[in-house]
Amino acid sequence: MKRFALAAICCALATSAMAAPKPCEELKAEIEAKIQANNVSSYTLEIVTNDEVHDQSMVVGTCENGTKKIIYQKNDN
Repeated sequence: MKRFALAAICCALATSAMAAPKPCEELKAEIEAKIQANNVSSYTLEIVTNDEVHDQSMVVGTCENGTKKIIYQKNDN
């Protein structure tokens, strides 16, 4: 029974740690690294408030407890 309780506590702690909100700049840096790894040369990532999002298909990340979004736009060469 003690093992089960310990396992349940560990799972609860792991879940809350994974669900912790991420700062926008940190998330933006992670997304930028993935984009650059795909050899995309000309793009824009911008952190905006939810009210500033006009096209949901441009959203590539949500940060700061869902109050802000990171939008992606590929620039034409």
